[in-house]
Amino acid sequence: MVDLSDLLTDLADESAQLDALVATLPAADWARPTPAPGWSIGHQIAHLAWTDHVALLAATDAEAFYATVTSAPDVTRMVDAGAEEFLAPPAELLARWRAGRTALVDALAAVPAGDKLPWYGTRMSATSMATARLMETWAHGGDVADALGVVRPDSDRLRHVAHLGVRTLGHGFIAHGREAPTAPVRVELVGPGGDTWSWGPADAADRVTGPARDFCQLVTQRRHRADLALVATGPVADDWLDVAQAFAGPPGDGRKPAGGNGVRA
Repeated sequence: MVDLSDLLTDLADESAQLDALVATLPAADWARPTPAPGWSIGHQIAHLAWTDHVALLAATDAEAFYATVTSAPDVTRMVDAGAEEFLAPPAELLARWRAGRTALVDALAAVPAGDKLPWYGTRMSATSMATARLMETWAHGGDVADALGVVRPDSDRLRHVAHLGVRTLGHGFIAHGREAPTAPVRVELVGPGGDTWSWGPADAADRVTGPARDFCQLVTQRRHRADLALVATGPVADDWLDVAQAFAGPPGDGRKPAGGNGVRA
């Protein structure tokens, strides 16, 4: 199991990498459109600030967290509404995001072992919450990088995103109105350093293999599977790559294929 303090350090480092991308941007660049329809760079950071805020409530004040759900006029638009609510001039937004994410790291470090925090449709440990926040920071950071035409260097922090992607296999099916499969899937990914990260039984008939970055882009729905070098062997693995999502809530719209070479085996 991952050590929570190490995970929180990785979360802070992932946030700092994105912070470095936006900290010196001219104000006009915060309005640049990103691959998420209708969302600018400012919306991406505002979304992270809003989600950190509600995660902080979940870690420190469950009643206040539930109030954000019950008071929402339209639950289906909570994500967009949260980003709009937190959108502000760049300096103000940046300061709010920095303060919120720092407070969240401190709060998660203080959660007693074994406690479960409320979240949308589920409950999760502090470790799971930190992993989810790292996943979101990496995914939305990718949208910001795409908007700026920047290629971010990969790091071993991707392993947290990949792990969450594997853990949420069943959720992807259920979110799309399908029954979660019972057959195991072996996942073997090549990390940034060339080492292999693996999950699932070695003799499983269903398998997914490929670069860790591509798998993480798939489960966060930042790239269409057709544009990724992932190989799916077996019917369960093949179906999974069509519905995979590492985030909570209803199925996302995903991204349109740009014309790649995804492989089905």
